[in-house]
Amino acid sequence: MDTIINYVDNMFASLPKSTEMRQLRDELLANMEEKYHELKQAGKTDNEAIGIVISEFGNIDEIIEEFDISQEEGVMTKPLLTEQEVDNYLQVSKKSGQWIGIGAVLCIFGSAMFVLLLGLFENGYMNGLTVETGMYIGVIILLLCVAIAVGLFIYAGMQLDKYKYISVKGNFDLPIDLRSKIKTMNDAYQPTFTIIMIVGVVLIILSPAILLGMIALNDNMANFGVFIMLALVAVAVYLFVYFGNMYGAYDKLLKGDAKRTKEKDEDRVIGAVASIIWPLAVIVFLISGFIYGLWYINWIVFPITGLLFAMFSGAYSILVNKEE
Repeated sequence: MDTIINYVDNMFASLPKSTEMRQLRDELLANMEEKYHELKQAGKTDNEAIGIVISEFGNIDEIIEEFDISQEEGVMTKPLLTEQEVDNYLQVSKKSGQWIGIGAVLCIFGSAMFVLLLGLFENGYMNGLTVETGMYIGVIILLLCVAIAVGLFIYAGMQLDKYKYISVKGNFDLPIDLRSKIKTMNDAYQPTFTIIMIVGVVLIILSPAILLGMIALNDNMANFGVFIMLALVAVAVYLFVYFGNMYGAYDKLLKGDAKRTKEKDEDRVIGAVASIIWPLAVIVFLISGFIYGLWYINWIVFPITGLLFAMFSGAYSILVNKEE
């Protein structure tokens, strides 16, 4: 089949990149592929089948004349992605998912370390150092983690920016054979993605149980319970980000610009809400800690914010899709 695909690509290489030519190329390749498989089932060798297929479909001029398609430059079709471009985009998406996932984990890890250090100082495990010292150390670690995470987010964004025409604009087209290959890869990835999402959700649901169990055993263990709970949440978040990013890459390649305008509007609204609600959560966390000394309980602002934001995002998406 590779020989037939290359033959068709060479036939259309010097022709205008119009929508009609794009459709003709895909239809011709589909017909040739069907004929090739028929010949193979009839007992023909690979070379015989390829030779018969190429000879039967004639030259490109006859085909264009038969379909009455103009060869004049008309409306240009979208850029046609090559297999190398697709492979590069998938690799960049994979690495970006890793960097973004690590950044998200660092943000959670910084909060977890803050709570853990506070628990160590409050329970007297750090002899000679005051609780205030522990808070300052915890805040420094938290800020360092957030600073590194922001750097990773920016780096990942810059890497993906090279493929904005794929991930954002959807301004591309795919050869029929390459689309089929990506569809096969996406179908093979679907079971893994489903399992990972289930594991992540289970970790999120079970994480408070660790905290409640440790509090039930000893009230002084609350900080350590929070640390373990956040550690489980961090693992779940990494799984969501990394595997979700890869799933999204396949989806964007297959979808192109279909419904992309609606999705951009939806993402813009959700992003605007996120840019407000999460900084507010951090402000509440810091004020309640430094001014009112509620470090032992104010961590709960983050899971509550996450749940509220998830509820809003899900409800908004459902409403938008319902209107469609």
